[in-house]
Amino acid sequence: QVQLVESGGGLVQAGGSLRLSCSASGRTYGIANMGWFRRAPGKEREFVAALRWNDAGTVSADSVKGRFIISGDNAKNTIYLQMSSLKPEDTAVYYCAARVDSAPEYEYWGQGTQVTVSS
Repeated sequence: QVQLVESGGGLVQAGGSLRLSCSASGRTYGIANMGWFRRAPGKEREFVAALRWNDAGTVSADSVKGRFIISGDNAKNTIYLQMSSLKPEDTAVYYCAARVDSAPEYEYWGQGTQVTVSS
């Protein structure tokens, strides 16, 4: 089992910045990817960004490219999401997720952290 704990959410004005953190514990040795997803009120959960541990490769959604940066510290089993130029439409609960080598999808999820961007 893998446990994920997010932190860093909050309330920020449009144009501001926030940094989210997600720390993994438990059977972390099998983790291949970690990523961020979000769910806005009344909407489906959507992919935000992900990091591949073996080569630090990253991918992000078009809606956040140029504004959000995902990074990670393998030694700490922690990933970060640096969010800049935040917009009201970025308001959502942000979830951290992990995928192990043997799994086709992300199967471990954090409890979520609320990000609210005021206009």
